Amino acid sequence: MNDVTASSEDRNLAMLTHLSGILLGFIIPLIIWLTNKDKADKAWLIEQSKEALNFQILIAILYVACSILVVILIGGLLLPVVWLVNLIFCILAGVAVNKGENYRYPFSLRLIK
Repeated sequence: MNDVTASSEDRNLAMLTHLSGILLGFIIPLIIWLTNKDKADKAWLIEQSKEALNFQILIAILYVACSILVVILIGGLLLPVVWLVNLIFCILAGVAVNKGENYRYPFSLRLIK
């Protein structure tokens, strides 16, 4: 992944944005994106917040699907898998963006463009 010149503040905020998905879901990425989306000097941060937001929307959809599938017991097995995938990819993203690298989740819905 390409390194990008981003300020230390932007890198830290991007890291917080990705890592917040572990506990808070899409709320923090949504706030970061909405507060910075019109700032031209924050292009890298905007891109990373959209990436985190898209991934957390996917995770939320998967949690809802697992909750529905609990009725036939498969959801109970899939729920920890979804949580673990979220944990691993959020940590990988947080580490990458803290180094100033662009991070794209291997799979995501890309609803916010």
